[in-house]
Amino acid sequence: MKIGIVGLGRMGGNIARRLMRGGHQCVVWDRNADAVKELAGEGAIPADSLDAMRGLLADPAIWWVMLPAGDPTEQTVAAIGEKAAPGTIVIDGGNTFWKDDIRRAKALAAKGVDYVDVGTSGGVWGLERGFCMMIGGPKAAVDLLDPIFDTLAPGTGSVPRTPNRDPADNEDPRAEKGYIHAGPVGAGHFVKMVHNGIEYGLMQAYAEGFDVLAGRNAAQLPEGERFDFNLADIAEVWRRGSVISSWLLDLTATALAGDHDLSHYSGNVADSGEGRWTIDAAMEQATPVSVLTTALFARYRSRVDHLFGDKLLSAMRYGFGGHIERPE
Repeated sequence: MKIGIVGLGRMGGNIARRLMRGGHQCVVWDRNADAVKELAGEGAIPADSLDAMRGLLADPAIWWVMLPAGDPTEQTVAAIGEKAAPGTIVIDGGNTFWKDDIRRAKALAAKGVDYVDVGTSGGVWGLERGFCMMIGGPKAAVDLLDPIFDTLAPGTGSVPRTPNRDPADNEDPRAEKGYIHAGPVGAGHFVKMVHNGIEYGLMQAYAEGFDVLAGRNAAQLPEGERFDFNLADIAEVWRRGSVISSWLLDLTATALAGDHDLSHYSGNVADSGEGRWTIDAAMEQATPVSVLTTALFARYRSRVDHLFGDKLLSAMRYGFGGHIERPE
């Protein structure tokens, strides 16, 4: 299939690369001309503006917008919609607030344009590992786009099948490949929002556990009750057969092996919005989410008082997403 990719950052560029590896044609544009040039050298069709992209795409066109949530995505989707022909599909693969999806979809639908929201997880590793996708939008449009999603997804790979999964129970067979049609517009980003809220909680649990092991205040204990742990070894042994093994723990072990004190990380931990939105959604439903709330508040606290665990959070965020924390 032929698709336009707008935004060639850490994930957008690799989405284009993975699609091209799968035999799709990608027309690409980014404000960074060097990023466009680099992708063109790998086989993409370069464009120097959104208007130029329109002329290079089939009609009706398929657009994938991979930009930061808020104004960059808002303005780009609006610009695409202004001159879009009926039947055009606009995909937002960023971390957009799900209620914004619903609003945009209604505006585009009046012009005969379909809007599909894709919660995309995989970070900087997506090119090789594939991207986990949670998709919202009209069924006909999502089905039409299936070859694109199938190429981007990890596939079944070596992950064992889950016992008791039964297609007769209306379970989506695509879930085993790493993507699902979660529901109507907004559903994809809603699921991804909660995914990121859970991510906050998991990361905070590791951070607090390693904070205890680091023993920042252990000097107040009697000498015989103090330990000097090798944290890199602990992370490594937990990766192998432990019930708390995970990709986040893999990233933790990698970070500690390269820098035992995590001195390269500020511990000034950012949040990109999804954690807040998850808590807002929980409050609207009167659903208690004490762990997720505490994890978000811990990030706020990290910007004032840095613990070892905060540096671990920074290291994990850099490991999966290439996020560079703000300096102290």
